[in-house]
Amino acid sequence: MEKTIQNIIAWLQEQTKEAGVNGLLVGVSGGLDSAVVAYLIQRAFPDNSLGVIMPVHTNSNDLAHAREVMDGSGIHGLTLDLSEAHNQMYTTISQQLKETNAFEQTSDQLANANLQARLRMSALYTVAAHYNYLVVGTDNAAEWYIGYFTKYGDGGVDLHPLVTYTKQEVYAMGEYLGVPGAILTKKPSAGLWEGQTDESEIGMTYDTIDAYLEGQEISADDKELIEQKHQRTAHKRGAVKQYQRMDK
Repeated sequence: MEKTIQNIIAWLQEQTKEAGVNGLLVGVSGGLDSAVVAYLIQRAFPDNSLGVIMPVHTNSNDLAHAREVMDGSGIHGLTLDLSEAHNQMYTTISQQLKETNAFEQTSDQLANANLQARLRMSALYTVAAHYNYLVVGTDNAAEWYIGYFTKYGDGGVDLHPLVTYTKQEVYAMGEYLGVPGAILTKKPSAGLWEGQTDESEIGMTYDTIDAYLEGQEISADDKELIEQKHQRTAHKRGAVKQYQRMDK
């Protein structure tokens, strides 16, 4: 595991040098993937890495976990409350759509969730411009393969260090790096609406997707669903630089 971590860190340092920037930043949500990335970039650039917490009506547990990541990793931190900005954007857009009879209630929850993700990414790039940093993504292999991320939101970053690692491998990294136990054991969730969990929204477990990616046998129905999701979301996977793992 130490070799894996060091390989990723070396890649992050190399990409930063090639881009001619000062360091790296990541949005910290209180979840596992962003926690692992925060620990990685802090190791890569102890003095030139930044974790940004961006609540949009975020629940108190996620905020507490995000702050634990900041404290535990030693990364420099910044908090930007985007709740008011989101409210203004969402209200303006919704009102205009309703006035033109284009508002679709069945699409609203997901559209609003994607607005939050894209607002956060806009904020990250604004901060990054002032620091002259690159923005680092948090998507793992399962999420990347099935397109479980927001295009130009959490998927719109400069570097993707985790997209060749399964969720279970990211858990193992988190344990090794010292990510707080409460984060390692919580149900994965983007926290975009009350009660939302990743696996309920995806329609299957991360273990199932990981098994598929590793060539193991899974049910025909799950295999079909994974392949459908992969095909439908091909447009989301662009030319963002991805770390190519050296241990497989």
